[in-house]
Formats: sequence, C-alpha cells, structure tokens
Amino acid sequence: MVVKPGIAVGAIGNIPELRAEVLAKYPHAKFHEVLPVLAEDELIEFLQGCDAAVIGLEPLTERVMAACPGLTAIGKFGVGCDNVDFDALRKRKVRFGYQPGVNRLAVAELTIAFTLIALRWLSSRAYAMRDGEGPKTKVGRQLTGRVVGLHGCGFIGKEVVRLLQPFNCEIIVHDILDFPDFYRQYNVTPVDFDTLLKRSEVLSLHIPRPRGNGFLYDAETLARLRPDCVLINTCRGGIVDEGALADRLASNENFAACVDAFLIEPPVDMRLLRMPNMFSTPHMGASSIEARLAMGRAAVRLLEEGTLVPEGFAP
Repeated sequence: MVVKPGIAVGAIGNIPELRAEVLAKYPHAKFHEVLPVLAEDELIEFLQGCDAAVIGLEPLTERVMAACPGLTAIGKFGVGCDNVDFDALRKRKVRFGYQPGVNRLAVAELTIAFTLIALRWLSSRAYAMRDGEGPKTKVGRQLTGRVVGLHGCGFIGKEVVRLLQPFNCEIIVHDILDFPDFYRQYNVTPVDFDTLLKRSEVLSLHIPRPRGNGFLYDAETLARLRPDCVLINTCRGGIVDEGALADRLASNENFAACVDAFLIEPPVDMRLLRMPNMFSTPHMGASSIEARLAMGRAAVRLLEEGTLVPEGFAP
C-alpha cells in the first residue's frame, strides 16, 4: 500500500533526525508542533484531508474515526494501545501498523534504575539532602542476590531478565504464557501468583492493563507482599490501586514503590507522590532518544506495512 501525505503527530515532530527522515519519504507531511497530546477535537482538526497518520497517545476513538473518513492507514508510535478503538478501525477497514517491544531496552533499563534507587533508599536521602535537612544515612540492600519477581515475561520482562544476569539474582516469573527455553537459558523459575507475591523482594510489573474497572493490585493483594518488598510499575496505570498503595506505604516505612505509569496522567494524588518511600516519574520509560527513534521509524514504516485489524486483536 502506498500512502500519500503521511502525518507525524506529537513527539515525532520534536526529533529533528526523525522529522528529516519523514520528510525525505513524505515531502508533504505535516507535523504537530506542540508536545502535549492532542485531545479529540484537536486531533480531528489536525487529521482533516489526510489519508495516513502516525498516532502516539492521541485518542483514536470512534468519534475521531467518524470525523476523518479519508484515513486509510495508521502507524502506532510506541507500544501502548489503550487509546485505540480497534472496533472503529475494523469497521472502516483502516490498516493499522504496530510493532510490540520496540522500546523494550529503554523500559528495562529504567526498571533496573528503579530497583537500585529503591533498595538503597536513594530518593528519600537525595530529597532530604537537597532540602538541607542533613539526613542520616539509611541502610539499604544490594541488588546482588535478591529474589526478583516479574509479573509478565514478554518483551520487556525478558530484557529485564537479561540485564539482571550480572547481579546473580534469583528470578521468579508469573505469566499466563510459558517460555521454557528462555527460562532454562537464564535460570528463571516460573511460579504461581501467590508465590510471586510471597517471595519477591523486588516485584516488577510488565503486564497489560486488565479489562474492566477493578485493580489487579488492590489493597488485599498489596497486603500479601513482603513488608520489605519493592514494587515497580513501568507498564500501565490502572493496574495498581493508587490509594491502597499510599496506605501500604504509609503503614510500613520498609515497603517501597517506584511508579512510572498512573491511572490519571499527570497524577493528582499528592499524598502518594510525597511518600518518602515512593519514587515516581512522569511515564518516561520509553523516553530515550534511541527508543524514540526506533518507535518513530517503526511507525513510519508500518504506515505501508500495516494490516487490517483482525477480530479479537488485543496487543
């Protein structure tokens, strides 16, 4: 399939190297110049007269699709698809290009950074030093030899496993799929969910957001974690009950959490964000120049290589 103008949306336009590559292939492409994600009305206006688009976190809803009947191809910038209404794409026979795992290394590296920050209490000591409090040292733990649990062992989970190899950790994994060859190669032990919660000194989440309105990690589940557990979420908001997490952090100063993805972004629960045993970042797991170039190039390439969305497609 050959697309005509092509469209780069959001952060694609802010990377000069990628912008130049897009214009070399699609000289009439237009770019959204402002970094914040476009809302529905803004996106509808921006897409008028275009037959192809690169979409990041913009809401690709039924309303947007109905207002842009000329769209025939979409390339996804990034790996999250919570903002995409696949029924709307399927109904209009719009081709969709998506490459999972393209940002795996960037997110995995952030996971390792989170783990070290939390185990050594670096965030609370650094903030106290910055504020002139003259804090005392706080004894932490080394990553080497820890029991690290991964909930999910897809693209990013596997990359975390690889990066953990020099630390000689005991790695346990819970996943709905089985990867026996990978587990044998990297000495990973698959476990049930209850064992994952009970044994993990560090528990890192690498799963999609569950369907429905409930939280997989609610107050009851969080209470089953070790009192000295480090909980890491670099995947999606809506998996962990943030209010319950704040309560868990408040009830035990040895429990810690590092969170990059929130239900509402930017997050609004300042009680959670200000917990001394909480370290948070603004959904920046894929915010490396290498990951953004890889995601952008994949999205542009997939404008022409994308396919019609099959029934039951759920990335």
